[in-house]
Amino acid sequence: MTTLFDQLGGKEAVDLAVDKFYERVLRDERINYFFKDVDMVKQRNHQKAFLTYAFGGTSQYNGRYMREAHQELVEKRGLNSEHFDAVAENLMDTLKEMGVPDHLLAEVAAIAAAPQHKKDVLNV
Repeated sequence: MTTLFDQLGGKEAVDLAVDKFYERVLRDERINYFFKDVDMVKQRNHQKAFLTYAFGGTSQYNGRYMREAHQELVEKRGLNSEHFDAVAENLMDTLKEMGVPDHLLAEVAAIAAAPQHKKDVLNV
Protein backbone atom coordinates (compact mmCIF):
# COMPACT_ATOMS: atom_id res chain seq x y z
CA MET A 1 0.00 0.00 0.00
CA THR A 2 1.33 3.40 -0.97
CA THR A 3 1.32 5.94 1.86
CA LEU A 4 0.03 9.48 1.61
CA PHE A 5 3.65 10.53 2.16
CA ASP A 6 4.68 8.66 -1.00
CA GLN A 7 1.69 9.91 -2.98
CA LEU A 8 2.60 13.50 -2.11
CA GLY A 9 6.13 12.98 -3.44
CA GLY A 10 8.07 11.77 -0.41
CA LYS A 11 10.73 13.63 1.53
CA GLU A 12 11.57 16.20 -1.14
CA ALA A 13 7.91 17.20 -1.56
CA VAL A 14 7.24 17.40 2.19
CA ASP A 15 10.42 19.43 2.74
CA LEU A 16 9.46 21.86 -0.03
CA ALA A 17 5.86 22.07 1.20
CA VAL A 18 6.97 22.91 4.76
CA ASP A 19 9.35 25.60 3.53
CA LYS A 20 6.65 27.17 1.35
CA PHE A 21 4.09 26.77 4.14
CA TYR A 22 6.19 28.75 6.61
CA GLU A 23 6.86 31.45 4.03
CA ARG A 24 3.09 31.81 3.80
CA VAL A 25 2.56 31.63 7.59
CA LEU A 26 5.15 34.30 8.25
CA ARG A 27 3.26 36.66 5.91
CA ASP A 28 -0.11 35.90 7.53
CA GLU A 29 -0.87 38.65 10.06
CA ARG A 30 -3.46 36.44 11.76
CA ILE A 31 -0.75 34.10 13.05
CA ASN A 32 2.78 35.27 12.19
CA TYR A 33 3.32 36.83 15.63
CA PHE A 34 3.31 33.35 17.17
CA PHE A 35 6.61 32.77 15.36
CA LYS A 36 8.29 36.09 16.22
CA ASP A 37 10.94 34.64 18.53
CA VAL A 38 11.01 31.12 17.12
CA ASP A 39 14.08 29.46 15.61
CA MET A 40 12.53 28.84 12.21
CA VAL A 41 15.17 26.35 11.09
CA LYS A 42 14.34 24.22 14.11
CA GLN A 43 10.60 24.80 13.64
CA ARG A 44 10.75 23.74 9.99
CA ASN A 45 12.64 20.59 10.94
CA HIS A 46 10.06 19.71 13.60
CA GLN A 47 7.22 20.25 11.13
CA LYS A 48 8.93 18.14 8.45
CA ALA A 49 9.40 15.31 10.95
CA PHE A 50 5.82 15.57 12.16
CA LEU A 51 4.26 15.63 8.68
CA THR A 52 6.47 12.75 7.56
CA TYR A 53 5.05 10.78 10.48
CA ALA A 54 1.46 12.01 10.06
CA PHE A 55 1.46 11.17 6.35
CA GLY A 56 2.84 7.66 6.88
CA GLY A 57 6.45 8.23 5.87
CA THR A 58 7.71 6.77 9.14
CA SER A 59 6.20 4.94 12.08
CA GLN A 60 8.23 6.93 14.60
CA TYR A 61 7.95 10.53 15.72
CA ASN A 62 10.42 11.78 18.31
CA GLY A 63 9.10 15.32 18.70
CA ARG A 64 6.93 16.67 21.49
CA TYR A 65 3.27 15.74 21.45
CA MET A 66 0.86 18.37 20.13
CA ARG A 67 -0.68 19.14 23.51
CA GLU A 68 2.69 19.71 25.17
CA ALA A 69 4.17 21.62 22.23
CA HIS A 70 1.31 24.13 22.11
CA GLN A 71 0.33 24.44 25.78
CA GLU A 72 2.30 27.64 26.41
CA LEU A 73 0.91 29.22 23.23
CA VAL A 74 -2.62 28.54 24.44
CA GLU A 75 -2.05 29.65 28.03
CA LYS A 76 0.18 32.68 27.51
CA ARG A 77 -0.40 33.83 23.95
CA GLY A 78 -4.07 33.04 23.39
CA LEU A 79 -3.79 30.38 20.67
CA ASN A 80 -7.36 29.53 19.70
CA SER A 81 -9.53 27.85 17.09
CA GLU A 82 -9.27 30.74 14.64
CA HIS A 83 -5.48 30.49 14.72
CA PHE A 84 -5.62 26.72 14.23
CA ASP A 85 -7.91 27.18 11.23
CA ALA A 86 -5.58 29.82 9.76
CA VAL A 87 -2.64 27.41 10.00
CA ALA A 88 -4.67 24.64 8.35
CA GLU A 89 -5.78 27.06 5.63
CA ASN A 90 -2.16 28.02 4.94
CA LEU A 91 -1.16 24.37 4.69
CA MET A 92 -3.96 23.60 2.24
CA ASP A 93 -3.23 26.71 0.16
CA THR A 94 0.44 25.75 0.00
CA LEU A 95 -0.37 22.25 -1.22
CA LYS A 96 -2.86 23.57 -3.78
CA GLU A 97 -0.22 25.99 -5.05
CA MET A 98 2.14 23.02 -5.42
CA GLY A 99 -0.42 21.20 -7.58
CA VAL A 100 -1.44 18.49 -5.14
CA PRO A 101 -4.56 16.80 -6.54
CA ASP A 102 -7.91 17.22 -4.81
CA HIS A 103 -8.16 13.62 -3.60
CA LEU A 104 -4.83 13.96 -1.77
CA LEU A 105 -5.80 17.39 -0.44
CA ALA A 106 -8.85 15.73 1.09
CA GLU A 107 -6.64 13.17 2.83
CA VAL A 108 -4.32 15.88 4.14
CA ALA A 109 -7.29 17.91 5.37
CA ALA A 110 -8.68 14.88 7.20
CA ILE A 111 -5.38 14.55 9.06
CA ALA A 112 -4.62 18.24 9.61
CA ALA A 113 -8.09 19.20 10.79
CA ALA A 114 -8.99 16.01 12.63
CA PRO A 115 -11.07 16.91 15.71
CA GLN A 116 -8.69 15.14 18.10
CA HIS A 117 -5.68 16.87 16.56
CA LYS A 118 -7.35 20.26 16.98
CA LYS A 119 -8.26 19.44 20.60
CA ASP A 120 -4.67 18.44 21.32
CA VAL A 121 -3.20 21.60 19.80
CA LEU A 122 -5.70 23.81 21.63
CA ASN A 123 -5.36 21.86 24.92
CA VAL A 124 -9.10 21.29 25.29
